[in-house]
Amino acid sequence: MPDIQVYIENEGREKTVPAGSTLLSFAPKEVEDPKTGKKYPTLAALVDHKLKALDFPVFYPHQIEFIGFNHPEGRRTYGRSLSFLAQVAARHLFPEKIFKINHSLPSGMYCKFRAEHIPDEEILRLREEMRRLVALDLPFGHQKMLAEDAIKLFEKQRQPLKAGVVRSLGRYFWTVYTLDDVTDNFYGPLVPSTGFLKVFDLMPFHHGFCLQPPMEEDITRVIPRTKQKKLTITLKEYGHWCKTTGIVSVSALNQRLLDGKAVELINLCEARQERGYAELADKIYAERERVKIVFLAGPSSSGKTSSSLRVAQQLKVLGLNPKVIELDNYFVERDKTPRDDEGNFDFEALEAMDLDLLGRHLNALLEGKEVELPRYDFKQGRPFFEGKMMHLEENDILVMEGIHALDPAMVPSVDPSRIYRIYASALTSLKLDENCCISTTDNRVLRRMIRDNRVRGISPEETILRWPSVRRGESKHIFPFQENADSQFNTALLYELPLLRYYGEPLLRRITPASPAYAEAVRLLKFLEYITPLHPSEIEAIPPTSILREFIGGQTL
Repeated sequence: MPDIQVYIENEGREKTVPAGSTLLSFAPKEVEDPKTGKKYPTLAALVDHKLKALDFPVFYPHQIEFIGFNHPEGRRTYGRSLSFLAQVAARHLFPEKIFKINHSLPSGMYCKFRAEHIPDEEILRLREEMRRLVALDLPFGHQKMLAEDAIKLFEKQRQPLKAGVVRSLGRYFWTVYTLDDVTDNFYGPLVPSTGFLKVFDLMPFHHGFCLQPPMEEDITRVIPRTKQKKLTITLKEYGHWCKTTGIVSVSALNQRLLDGKAVELINLCEARQERGYAELADKIYAERERVKIVFLAGPSSSGKTSSSLRVAQQLKVLGLNPKVIELDNYFVERDKTPRDDEGNFDFEALEAMDLDLLGRHLNALLEGKEVELPRYDFKQGRPFFEGKMMHLEENDILVMEGIHALDPAMVPSVDPSRIYRIYASALTSLKLDENCCISTTDNRVLRRMIRDNRVRGISPEETILRWPSVRRGESKHIFPFQENADSQFNTALLYELPLLRYYGEPLLRRITPASPAYAEAVRLLKFLEYITPLHPSEIEAIPPTSILREFIGGQTL
């Protein structure tokens, strides 16, 4: 076959390769991160901005970018491959047990055997078996098979959730992956072989273990252990709720909608969430003799604004009078704003806020004094004082939300016993199947994309391209402090993925193959294909006070 020209973006030049060559045959062993200069082993590639495994054959001219663990798609490829490696090792050692990946953790993925506690000695055996498979450098393979044969295979392997996903989509063919003597299903490409997975560890956790991948900053070390007891409890409670409703997987959710029970599910979910906000208000009310300030924080698109309003509403029911101070009005003047590593204003840094003024105002209010609140003009880059006064009476309580609200350094001069702190996030416990969890990050980026396009005129492409920066800010300013919360609140709703597909799919399809956001758009579209969307008549049943109305519109809070 004739040679073809491909453009290698990493090298900034064209390259001639034989037609039919796999990407692996001409891939560099390492790729360099353009920002840090660090080098990472090549794991996969973006071909015309679309993710491909390194065994992808090239027959036509393409633009190719090889990627490593520094790239989000590289990390996902490593994670999928690592989870398959763990499953194969578990199948080898404990063929009678059913291996599951329950949900993500700050340190990795929470894994266990169904309805069984894993002793530490079995975790050690599993780790050694995984290392043995890595040393053998076994290839990962993939093939298409009839969907009905895939269903039979997964049922035989006691994987009903996988079988349910295949059955619910009604496709003729299904792609499966193989490693050694095990066949399974994954929702994206894998690395070429087990030898690429040298860095991992298993850490005993709860009834199972945490499967730890490498750190992004140092791929020679795994993500360190992070104890987050409150977050774990929140996830466990939501998982129990999913089991109570009988919806623990996407296939079960799809079936509920296909059975015409979407409105019933919407009403049930909204009633549960309303009860949750009422319980939060009850906890605050019980501390009313000492607590005069409620701080609420959470990552982007977690529903902080709606949550603060819903909590305030429930506090009013109990006879308290919530007052709101907007932290965005306490920024420093523009010439005092710190800059990030790229020289841009870093408005997410704690130093971007006038902490001294905020502390003085809060202490004055707690002492019963009156303060004049600032109004920050973002165009002029400075605060103005226009005579807006505030003081707190006996039944008044301050409600404030912002990204630094759980960081003790935000108001070090204020007595912490006077503050009740809440962490809100959309922590879905739904699973695609036995070893594929739904990313809470995907949930939030879809929420943000829909809201930003509707309210702020920001294109879906811009939202996707900004998201890595948003995530870096969360990792620095929010996630390290979430265990400081007195209460954690899960804003996820069981019916929201079908809702997000209805609004998000048309937006994602606007992103063209020429866009650097195309690979992420394709990945999200592929994920949404597994979800049955809501109908407009069902969406009308979502109440105007719902947290999801913050994103799709029609909220009356």
